[in-house]
Amino acid sequence: MTHNSRTDAPLDPRHDAPLDGPCRSGEREVFERGANERAEAAREREEAAKAVCHRCPVRLPCRRRALADRVLHGVRGGLTPDERHLLLANT
Repeated sequence: MTHNSRTDAPLDPRHDAPLDGPCRSGEREVFERGANERAEAAREREEAAKAVCHRCPVRLPCRRRALADRVLHGVRGGLTPDERHLLLANT
């Protein structure tokens, strides 16, 4: 299996997202919860965001950054805020 995640990915400090990741393109809307979004819609959106992350070459650096900075919102590095919280709680 080829490991294609870079560890030197430049991240945008304003959005905690890779500067060259697919989340910076037209797919950005799936990464943030909308106002008054229902739970089922949120789960579907998060799954769509995770699918974008899955094919991202900078997923792991993005995930490390979100965990280190304790980002509380949005899917980052393929993890939801709840999943990041669980990982941090178990360390």
